[in-house]
Amino acid sequence: MSFRETVRSGTDPDQLSEALSTPKAPIKVTAEGRARIAYHCNFISLDDVTVGDCSYDGAIRCQREGVVDKIAVFLPTAGNMTFVGGGKAIDSVPGKGLILESSHAGSSSIFGPRRHLCLFVDRAKMVTRLGNMFERTISGDIGFHPHFDLTAGPGLVLLQLVSNLHSGLSRGSLLQRSPLAVSSLCDAAIYLLLEACQHRYSDELARAAPAPAPRHVKRAIDFMQEHVAALPSLDDIAAAAGVSIRTLQQGFRQFKNTTPMSYLNDIRMLAVHRELCEADANQAVADIALRWGFTHLGRFAGEYRKRFGQLPSQTLKR
Repeated sequence: MSFRETVRSGTDPDQLSEALSTPKAPIKVTAEGRARIAYHCNFISLDDVTVGDCSYDGAIRCQREGVVDKIAVFLPTAGNMTFVGGGKAIDSVPGKGLILESSHAGSSSIFGPRRHLCLFVDRAKMVTRLGNMFERTISGDIGFHPHFDLTAGPGLVLLQLVSNLHSGLSRGSLLQRSPLAVSSLCDAAIYLLLEACQHRYSDELARAAPAPAPRHVKRAIDFMQEHVAALPSLDDIAAAAGVSIRTLQQGFRQFKNTTPMSYLNDIRMLAVHRELCEADANQAVADIALRWGFTHLGRFAGEYRKRFGQLPSQTLKR
């Protein structure tokens, strides 16, 4: 696990722009009415999670461009901030946590003095964790309700967790020497958000877990994973599971809420995603997609974006 700490303090809006920007989503910072501003930002980036402690003074406007592939969580302790995106404004005030998905990553205004902790999680990581909870692929936005209580319950626990994670990693602190502990703390924050904050899967999570899948479904999944590169047919999968195609289809509908071939498609899509993440920029998306059996590149790109929140080409350029 690699750690990168970025600390920026000053009064120059351009330097703040640099501190807040990412390669794919630059931010332009301006001071409202050209009044003086001041800021201190400390970000600590892990592999796919970033925690920050930021304070601002003055009236500041931020305009973001590009594609945002992270879920942003703001935990304010002082001052107000407003985000505008998706055609509506969302306020961030002390006592309320705020979760933003990509549709709300447009402009923002800070009315200092303002201080907040923040947590940024790669969307793909969050979706994968949610998918693991259901044992199936999740597509589209998670659909978080933007606000949650920070004064008690899970919200207060999250605030303390992010605060401890940031302080424990700052300036080469001892926590950096225990990557397993850091990984567990990051996962704890992610699962706390998924289990305690309202989103479009909350009702389903609240229901009792389904019964374990029968052996023939498990055999079919094991066969798919072992032979995904060979693009097995439905007949191949049913034969490996030792059941009829009809029984196989019924098992997947009942215990996985999908079809065998849709499940196989999910495995192939994950394989493409892993290869795109590891590939260099000289490789072509089309070659990788075709290698995993995706012959209709336009449809593949649409499915990939729905699954991972970005185009295949954007994953390749990371």
